[in-house]
Amino acid sequence: MTDSLKRNVVVIAVVVFVLGLLSLAGWANWQNRKQAAARLQAQQAQAVLVADDNSGGALHMSSPLVGKPAPAFTLTNVKGEKVSLASYKGKAVQINFWATWCAPCKIETPWLVELEKQYAPKGFEILGVSVDDLDKDDKNQLAKDIAGIAKGAQDLHIDYPVLIDGDSIGKPYGDVDVFPTSFFIDRKGTIVAASFGLTSKDDLEANIRKALGEGN
Repeated sequence: MTDSLKRNVVVIAVVVFVLGLLSLAGWANWQNRKQAAARLQAQQAQAVLVADDNSGGALHMSSPLVGKPAPAFTLTNVKGEKVSLASYKGKAVQINFWATWCAPCKIETPWLVELEKQYAPKGFEILGVSVDDLDKDDKNQLAKDIAGIAKGAQDLHIDYPVLIDGDSIGKPYGDVDVFPTSFFIDRKGTIVAASFGLTSKDDLEANIRKALGEGN
């Protein structure tokens, strides 16, 4: 091999090596940006403590999602039917994250059943989003899981739609980890209020009225 050819081989090897490093650096930079964006999205959606000027500055949980469009989703109900949030356009909607094992949910749900009946004629709907675990790898167990959710809803006399696999939409709603949690959406699709944990029936009704445009 001539000296000239050797030099060319070396140069080509160096160029390939440098391009490889640049490619790795670009991939790593893309991964870092992707992870940073995911962290920022989660932080922007998570609930935070804020002072309530209407109650002497007392702290309460609020969501940065209030005032923003409700994240779209499509889930399956306990009957196996697809239900999308978009199909409720023009109505006031409460998205209620709950579970059959959640003791506070069992206290709150009878209030929701009553309030849904009271305000449904005005265009109000509740979507009960179950966060119960589902074994998606075992069809027989999955069927039992769904039947258990349906039975729990029946025991609580829930007559509004009960959707499953709520964990799949938890992240866009702020990594929901307190139950019950509710988001109240107005007729334009904007989240106007949120509640975390067990609250009072009066508070729930006030948020429903706000979603309907009847309260502040």
